Amino acid sequence: MLTHKGTQTIKTERLVLRQFTPEDAQAMYNNWAKDERVTKFLTWAPHENLETTQYVLGLWCADYKRDDWYQWAIEYKGEVIGSISVVRCFEANDSAEIGYCMGYDYWGKGIMTEAAKAVIDFLFSQINVNKVVICHAVKNPASGKVAQKCGLTFEGTHREEFKALWGEFLDISCYGIVRKDWEKQKNSD
Repeated sequence: MLTHKGTQTIKTERLVLRQFTPEDAQAMYNNWAKDERVTKFLTWAPHENLETTQYVLGLWCADYKRDDWYQWAIEYKGEVIGSISVVRCFEANDSAEIGYCMGYDYWGKGIMTEAAKAVIDFLFSQINVNKVVICHAVKNPASGKVAQKCGLTFEGTHREEFKALWGEFLDISCYGIVRKDWEKQKNSD
């Protein structure tokens, strides 16, 4: 059974994962929300203006009152550069799927792996999940590398699982880690 606690602040060596605030709108818009390179394989289109970002943040911030809402701002060197969240929670089998995006200027620096590891640890240790899943478009292999670096195992590819905003059907690869494997990893660290 899951023990929901809502979006709690998580600190890592370089990052602060925290709740978004309305004041984060400009950084979100500038760093990733308007960038087609970032949103290409996501479920939403690039924001056309700051007002769109403000609207989305308003919705997210309102949901922080829920104890089953997990949406973190990724803060690096005092600036919000991305987001990571539980995109789906499966109460019946105590599992969660996480998703993430981050500003293009910060890609390839290990930042998302650091954030994802912290969220995975939080979900296992605090929320009591039995499994964490990360799925990504096959055409976006960097996202799969994050999953692998976090210790998740490739579980398969769902053919034409996702219809991209431009109409193409994309194959989606899925990775997962179960509690017993996460515990082994933690004990070997």
